[in-house]
Amino acid sequence: MDQAAGSFVRDELTGLPARSEAIAWLDAAADRGHLQAMLLGLHRFRSVNIAYGHAGGDMALAEIARRIRDFALEELGPAGFVARIGGGQFLVAATAPLSRERWQWLAEALGQTVGRALPLHGEVLHLLPRIALLRKSSRASGRELLDRLDQALTSLEQKAGTRVLWADGSHRARGRSAARLEADLIGAMARNEIGLVYQPQYRVADGALAGAEVLARWNHPQLGRIGAETLFAIAERGDHVGQLSRHIVRRALSGDENWKGLVPLSINITAEDLAAQGFSAMFRQVLHDTAVCPELITLEVTEQTLIADFVRSAAVLGELAGLGVRIALDDFGTGYANFRTLKALPIDTLKLDASLIGDVDSDNRDRAILRAIVAMARALGQKIVVEGIERDSQLAVLAEEGCDVFQGFLRSGPVDAATLETLVNIAG
Repeated sequence: MDQAAGSFVRDELTGLPARSEAIAWLDAAADRGHLQAMLLGLHRFRSVNIAYGHAGGDMALAEIARRIRDFALEELGPAGFVARIGGGQFLVAATAPLSRERWQWLAEALGQTVGRALPLHGEVLHLLPRIALLRKSSRASGRELLDRLDQALTSLEQKAGTRVLWADGSHRARGRSAARLEADLIGAMARNEIGLVYQPQYRVADGALAGAEVLARWNHPQLGRIGAETLFAIAERGDHVGQLSRHIVRRALSGDENWKGLVPLSINITAEDLAAQGFSAMFRQVLHDTAVCPELITLEVTEQTLIADFVRSAAVLGELAGLGVRIALDDFGTGYANFRTLKALPIDTLKLDASLIGDVDSDNRDRAILRAIVAMARALGQKIVVEGIERDSQLAVLAEEGCDVFQGFLRSGPVDAATLETLVNIAG
């Protein structure tokens, strides 16, 4: 996204640009022709700090920031921008030409994503945000735009049951009900309409193709492209996460693409997968049916996924590792990872979150942290994969510190199966 250019002073807690940088970005975006913005607020977030202390509140904010950043990256790509305005307020903006209806739908989808279950100190929170949004139609300054959004967000707090409001005072665009979206999703899975794209991964040492991360995409006939984060938020509302996850696994491992069985693939699995009876047996059957070599498959799991039932999750991951697949701890460095996890789980790979290395090429402290993580991984026999690389200077640091694999817009965003096959042929 635009904020990865390296010119922003980042919020220390979340790694996102702060309010002053958001205003500067909005000012600069005024000349780009299209501008949409939304301000997300976590209503009464102070109660989280009171209940769990500031350390607990900071952990929750860091996770919320990660969800917002990942959502924007999936749905908006390089045209998107995310910043922490202060407290529990976040700005999401884009310079892409988006319709009013899609911008509102994205706000509602982001609200679902942020409101998903958030484990904290053995309990589960649901932080439901309110969101003010606008599309710029005048040459207002960045500060004026933020003020308009903030006023709308303040008025939202007085409207019980209303979570999305246009800052221009216009009527709400016609949305699509959650129940309708859930029904659409079930039908899309039945018709095999949930597609896949692939985020290429490259070796740091020589730039050679090292594999690809599997990402789900749904081209909704009315709403347009819907990314994986939003897909799972929709599925969670209707208790369809397990069904969606199994659908993606089968699609990822099956198919007649020429490169299947040649390219290492990374697949994300969820807490529902680990909690489901027979998930490892299902995965074993899919491996048998597709004849894919297990050593070519890496299953990515976040520690947040493990918190609900760590003991059971560890047992299931042990069963999966016993099949020969590799296990990666995803989003490492976002606030949940601890040494117990690294010791208790059969982890082959640490996947470093983009927020951890955003300033690694300009901040000696960030580089020192990276060096320490690499040393720890080496001692444990683990590989290091780094996501979100967007600058040559970042890649140079990864090479100097001995990281193994990277992914990010520096080399490629997500690609379709045909493009990945081209990359495989070039590499071959």
